[in-house]
Amino acid sequence: MMSPRAIVIGPPGAGKTTIGRLLAERLGVKFRDTDADVVESTGREIGDIFANDGEPAFRALEERAVDTALREHDGVLALGGGAVLSELTRERLAGHPVVFLSVGLAEGARRVGLSTARPLLAGINPRATFKALLDARLPIYRSVAAVEVTTDELEPAQVVDRVVDDLAALSS
Repeated sequence: MMSPRAIVIGPPGAGKTTIGRLLAERLGVKFRDTDADVVESTGREIGDIFANDGEPAFRALEERAVDTALREHDGVLALGGGAVLSELTRERLAGHPVVFLSVGLAEGARRVGLSTARPLLAGINPRATFKALLDARLPIYRSVAAVEVTTDELEPAQVVDRVVDDLAALSS
């Protein structure tokens, strides 16, 4: 059975896609993103699914995408920021090399821009929404992660160095 070399999780703006791609390159494996899988399988953008079908519909699609990717992919896998909200997904992640990329409020807000098309951050006070999201999800990210790297002060290459070192320490 296949199993990803690393599974990258974290909130919006943590750098899951950027770091995931660089990490895959460093490890000489393929990169896969479950958000992209959902878009590809439905032919619809995530914002469109949220707006027209609601968050639960998206989460169900996401849960299936994660399950499929965990079984099919042996490279680096990036999950959408909210994928770990699913108890079933958290159970499926057990025993996998899960890397939590953490980001502080100020840096995350700067990276996300808070005006982008991110469905969960749309609204009257995106910064407050982002803070609430970080506060609510932090313990969940930590509960499934084997490794945590704080990305705020680091360049992407430095984050990848830390992740590679931490994963190596895990397997030794």
